[in-house]
Amino acid sequence: MIKITNRLLLSVLSTAVVSQAYAATTITVATVNNGHMIEMQKLTPAFEKANPDIKVKWVTLEEGVLRQNVTQDIANKSGLYDVMTIGMYEAPIWGKRGWLEAVDISGDYDADDIIPSIRGGLSYDGTMYAAPFYGESSMVMYRKDLVKKAGMEINDRDSWEHIRDVAAAMHNPSEGVYGICLRGKAGWGDNMGPITTMANSFGARWFDENWKPQLETKEWNNAVTFYVDLLNKYGPPGATSNSFNESLALFNEGKCGMWIDATIAASFVTDPKQSKVADKVGFAQSPIAVTDKGANWLWAWSLAIPAATKKSDAAQTFVRWATSKEYIQLVGKTNGWAAVPTGTRTSTYENPKFQKAAVFAEAELKAINSANPNDSTLKPSPYVGIQFAAIPEFQAIGTTTGQMISGALSGSMTVEQALKSANLSADRQMRQAGYY
Repeated sequence: MIKITNRLLLSVLSTAVVSQAYAATTITVATVNNGHMIEMQKLTPAFEKANPDIKVKWVTLEEGVLRQNVTQDIANKSGLYDVMTIGMYEAPIWGKRGWLEAVDISGDYDADDIIPSIRGGLSYDGTMYAAPFYGESSMVMYRKDLVKKAGMEINDRDSWEHIRDVAAAMHNPSEGVYGICLRGKAGWGDNMGPITTMANSFGARWFDENWKPQLETKEWNNAVTFYVDLLNKYGPPGATSNSFNESLALFNEGKCGMWIDATIAASFVTDPKQSKVADKVGFAQSPIAVTDKGANWLWAWSLAIPAATKKSDAAQTFVRWATSKEYIQLVGKTNGWAAVPTGTRTSTYENPKFQKAAVFAEAELKAINSANPNDSTLKPSPYVGIQFAAIPEFQAIGTTTGQMISGALSGSMTVEQALKSANLSADRQMRQAGYY
């Protein structure tokens, strides 16, 4: 009788274990194919071990494709993704529309540790609708050896004209070195990131105080003409195909004299495992033309939970884990402190281990703290945002403008033609939306 009972008990327990395994909740996470996101996928087993009732399925996409897919999914309430990677543009707009769940910041999550400008940019009406995985501004990354060899210097807030002169002095295509690398691939989050910050520094703005597009102004023309000339003369061939990852690969191969892009790249270009020039990299704050307002952007790739998900609890558990102080500690212990996702938590920059390992820490934090989305243009403007305007219509307007400027860069149209077409398209969008 005892034997039968034990056998019966073992059978029941075995069935329970099997049932529990099959009952595990699988969440689908859509993310961008950037280095820190790839690393998060590698560390997912640590999450699944701590949460055996949750399994994670990854959908990893190129930046432009990700934006398109998650926008369609959330607008249609399709529920394809339980967690999606979005940024400061989408979070407040989608939060306002009720498309996102508020992030669970209760208990030991320590939301007060998040850098205020990053937390504010991911919130609407005081509620955080996305949790930052890593935050960034933009800055100059340059080859100290090549700058010195050219008899030049790079300092914080150099003029764009000086940057051009340094690029010219380093440019040596016969030896596979290009003076400067910048994004040229069309997209509001691709080429329009650096172009808008450049335009801001030239005194431009997307809209005037009455929401009229300003793309045909002298300031925009000056900025885009400078950008096109700079890349055509001193940039790599095929620049219209280059976004963040392509430029990163070029820099790490030693092919860029300088690169102006996201501060998050600093950890990659100084990593000897990834970069052939890791010990030769210097950093400086972004260049200016007539003003430093809006000269460097502010962004955070963040994890958000669509309201349409049917797996809210599991999604919240994952988001809290991936954006926690504990996750940063895990990366530090696993891959070294120079490799942790940065730009989100004050405690990261206060950590002596990070300070010792990350030669870029001071420059990165300085750039992030200097970026002000509420005052990013020389002339008054009605929008919040530095490299974007935080209105629903901007995604289409910015993408079209990026396509036109990419055309100017490739030589298929003039700068004047590109900006005229972009302005006409923007005007049509704003009229249809009822702004005037």
